[in-house]
Amino acid sequence: MTVTPQTRPNSQEQLLTPGEVATLFRVDPKTVTRWATAGRIGSIRTPGGHRRFRESEVKTLLAELTNDVSHTA
Repeated sequence: MTVTPQTRPNSQEQLLTPGEVATLFRVDPKTVTRWATAGRIGSIRTPGGHRRFRESEVKTLLAELTNDVSHTA
């Protein structure tokens, strides 16, 4: 599956769907939604009510989790 981030108008920040984030973390999209509900990862809502995630925040979290795993192994 190819991750194709969406661009928010008038901004350089890339936005990812829950499915795209799930692909990066290798989890189910519902898990990503639960993380957002719990405050583990920030999200924004589109005018239609869909969640989107800032690519920079997602990559930062992914890097932190990857570093945590490599240091504990």
